[in-house]
Amino acid sequence: MPANTTASSGPSDAKKPGRKKGRRARLIVLVLVLALLAGVGYGGYWSVSTVRASYPQTTGSMTLDGLSGEVEVKRDAYGIPQIYADTDADLFRAQGFVHAQDRFWEMDVRRHMTSGRLSEMFGSGQVETDAFLRTLGWRKVAQKEYDEVLDAGTKKNLQSYAEGVNAYLKGKDGRDISVEYAALGLTNDYKPGEWTPVDSVAWLKAMAWDLRGNMQDEIDRSLLTSRLDSDQIEDLYPGYPYKEHQPIVQNGAVSPVTGKFDPEAKPSDNVGSPTPQGATDGLNTQLSALSDTLDEIPALLGPNGNGIGSNSWVVDGKHTTSGKALLANDPHLAPMLPSLWYQMGLHCREVSKSCQYDTAGYTFSGMPGVIIGHNQEISWGLTNLGADVTDLFLEKVSDDGYLYDGKTRSFTTREETIKVAGGKDRKITVRETNNGPLVSDRSKELDKVGQKAPVSNAAPDRADGYAVALKWTALEPGKSMDAIFDINRAKDFTTFRAAAEKFEVPSQNLIYADTEGNIGYQAPGKIPVRSAGYDGTRPAPGWDPKYAWKGYIPFDELPYEYNPDRGFIVTANQAVIDEKKYPHLLTKDWGYGARSQRINDLLTQKIKGGEKVSTDDMQKMQMDDFSEIAALLVPELKKINISDPSVREAQKLLEGWDYSQAPDSAAAAYFNGVWRNILKLAFGNKLPKEMRVKGDCIAVPPAKNSGPADQQKRLVRECGQRDGDTAQPDGGDRWFQVVREILDDQDNAWWKAPARGREDALENRDDLFARAMEDARWELTSKLGKNIDTWSWGRLHRLTLKNQTLGTEGPGLLQRALNRGPWDLGGGEAAVNATGWNAAGGYEVVWVPSMRMVVNVGDWDKSRWINLSGASGHAFHAHYTDQTDKWANGDLLDWSYGKQAVDEATVDTLTLKP
Repeated sequence: MPANTTASSGPSDAKKPGRKKGRRARLIVLVLVLALLAGVGYGGYWSVSTVRASYPQTTGSMTLDGLSGEVEVKRDAYGIPQIYADTDADLFRAQGFVHAQDRFWEMDVRRHMTSGRLSEMFGSGQVETDAFLRTLGWRKVAQKEYDEVLDAGTKKNLQSYAEGVNAYLKGKDGRDISVEYAALGLTNDYKPGEWTPVDSVAWLKAMAWDLRGNMQDEIDRSLLTSRLDSDQIEDLYPGYPYKEHQPIVQNGAVSPVTGKFDPEAKPSDNVGSPTPQGATDGLNTQLSALSDTLDEIPALLGPNGNGIGSNSWVVDGKHTTSGKALLANDPHLAPMLPSLWYQMGLHCREVSKSCQYDTAGYTFSGMPGVIIGHNQEISWGLTNLGADVTDLFLEKVSDDGYLYDGKTRSFTTREETIKVAGGKDRKITVRETNNGPLVSDRSKELDKVGQKAPVSNAAPDRADGYAVALKWTALEPGKSMDAIFDINRAKDFTTFRAAAEKFEVPSQNLIYADTEGNIGYQAPGKIPVRSAGYDGTRPAPGWDPKYAWKGYIPFDELPYEYNPDRGFIVTANQAVIDEKKYPHLLTKDWGYGARSQRINDLLTQKIKGGEKVSTDDMQKMQMDDFSEIAALLVPELKKINISDPSVREAQKLLEGWDYSQAPDSAAAAYFNGVWRNILKLAFGNKLPKEMRVKGDCIAVPPAKNSGPADQQKRLVRECGQRDGDTAQPDGGDRWFQVVREILDDQDNAWWKAPARGREDALENRDDLFARAMEDARWELTSKLGKNIDTWSWGRLHRLTLKNQTLGTEGPGLLQRALNRGPWDLGGGEAAVNATGWNAAGGYEVVWVPSMRMVVNVGDWDKSRWINLSGASGHAFHAHYTDQTDKWANGDLLDWSYGKQAVDEATVDTLTLKP
């Protein structure tokens, strides 16, 4: 049991005079809020001790069960820990202990989410979410991975980590762990249970879910059929612009001799993915209910869609000022408090067979190891590859089972019991077909999926409609947890690639650099091979064996690069390789490459100009806020003849603008307002209600096939149904490409719009642009004031960090106590500084670079890093959001790694003793 032996049990920070005054002021605010809450509803009083009880001890010494030797935890001025131990087991026990000290509430909520047990903490409002998560069966798959698939060494590390977490929890009440438990205790007698190794494994399923690829696009294409024809839908999903935006891998092919991918091989003719033959055109369904259900699943990384991504790039030593490789990474995820990432160093005092790690970087609380970072020999980064690893299958079901290949097969079923805090247990039955679990069972509305879908003559009788099954690679046990530890220990590109082969889900772009000056890239992942003629963009007929997956792309055939002649590699969610040069379908729904091409252009310009790239250059590039869509549209917008003096005044803001989106830029504010209104007028008002933002009500003709022709002449009022952060058109770089392809066609049908009130119909592009400029002027006037001299992009484009549970769903006073902000930000959608916003929903920030790092490979102590919030998950702790101001300004902290540098940066040392 942990016990103090040489130091006070209170947090060491409180002893430091420089911190005490600000800390006490913040504590008083929280106490007043909590006291008010207690006084209003519960008649109690929360003291300062309630808030401070959970603050971790960071100095002195403590005992920790299971250790074989002493472990040191050295924290710098930002509370970032560096752990030193003599065995792997001690290292990961200490990692679990320290994660729990700072972040256990976050860990506990996450494991309840991944196992479909949120109702145990938060009551009946989470039952439907739990039911859907139980249907997916993340926890069940994680358990099977742990029992049957993972290496013995991985299991030992997971067990040691769990022991460290539980050593911290032992003897503590909820209020001693985090203030959120004290708040939860007002309505719930929930008490945290012990941590298990499977809790850590299951987190990878949540990560894979949020990075699963094109599932939302697959649904949206089906929803669009109620309003648009196939040509119009194709307009909204244009092909990837390979000529304008370079893919990651620019050379190489699968060798016809070896059957493996070879960076030096030349592609054969006509090896690209087959064009779909329209086999599923008649199977489009009204999948709005499924879309709504997906929106309810907690997205720990962010709403799945265009915004999820990241930037990473690496430059070899021939082109850097240091003569060593430089590697940058900044994953773009949903803003949250605390940040998803936790900075940490894991150091064996002496690397040996019994202690194999000397690594540092960004970790996930709840999981051992380092996810992104470096060790003594290599550095690595991640971005989402975006491979299409999910398919929706329509299933013909009956009481006897489901139809497949002309025969009825029995469901695989299991019973699940959902325990509900303050309520009765709920029991559900999960049914699975050969294509996966029936996700349509989890909603009454989903029972109707397929009832009105036009189907081909080959389709079976619909009777009560088709059910919907989800096929997903992450629902099969895999070795991704093994890959984490293998990457942490990798010494060169060969061992790095061997580790990458196990990184099955989620499929990530892996970039690499080593101390020998080599750079590389590998596309890993379990990516399905589909039937010829089917591209995974729309639901498939589950009863037809022709649409069944045929296996997975062999790892040896996945693209990679090693020391390319250009001297750098960029991955930013663009296409991995030109589909005409590659025989396998990775996805039809790439990011469209605006960010990646900007990074490519900046690096090419510098290198071809004979300049060397520095750490400062890499850091500056991460904050680049250039708008590609502004560069395309502003020259046309400036030509529009505007007669209204107020609108003309706003138009003048665009004259001389360099397309940068700084927080204080009035031009950026106005242009983004214009862009939002262009999208709404040209596309948004023509989309079905299931894709438009909630509260957006317009008069439209009835949906196709809704009744006799005379009835379809009537206009009906329709209101949008989707949350603002997932509605369409979202304004991302897919929409950049949609507009680029029709920009020169003045009379394209998309530029036309019916009369609105007293305003005339829009007949061409310039009419629509003029209307958008007018609408933006008055929209921004209402938000920022009439005087354009006071306008700024940052006042529109704000970030608020919210506690992901009580900070979003709790009482208002509690939300204000736990949340922080707002911050006025620059950057924008599909900019390198990807502070994304959804144009359909508004201007608030919904995506952020969740951390930033620039690694000096081999000169590790000159590396730099920053986190979105801070190390601590404890509200009002000094390290709750102490990195956020610097993050918003684009600053990076020094990143100490070597023993001497760590010692010089250390302000608190905690010794853990056996």
